[in-house]
Amino acid sequence: MLTSEQLNHAFEPVFVDIRERSTVVERFIDRNLFRLYMATLWANVVLSPEEAGIEEEDLPTLHDLVVAELVNVIGAGADLESVFRFISSKEGEKTMGEAQLNQTHKDLLQYFSSMILDPDGHKRWMEEIREDLKN
Repeated sequence: MLTSEQLNHAFEPVFVDIRERSTVVERFIDRNLFRLYMATLWANVVLSPEEAGIEEEDLPTLHDLVVAELVNVIGAGADLESVFRFISSKEGEKTMGEAQLNQTHKDLLQYFSSMILDPDGHKRWMEEIREDLKN
């Protein structure tokens, strides 16, 4: 298991890259684009922690670092739930379109939104999909 400092060292270049990709004019960060990239980062790391060079046990510590980065850029009260609430909004849909995300990428983010924002509904939805696959 990695320490917070080790995870911060490993992910700081990713956070810097996301801030740079979200910067529109010199120091102005497009917060919607930033949310989109952070949601993508989180979804990918959760799906394949080993590909990110971490273990599943590191996810809670990384979660705290991701939230700290969100607060640093977006402001107080920002967290992953608010990011995925944004993804599920009309503004989030618009941002995904403007960023020209492919359908698979959109589906991934919407899947995570469903899982985070409505875990019970997500569970029912996944059970329905499993039933459909059996039939």
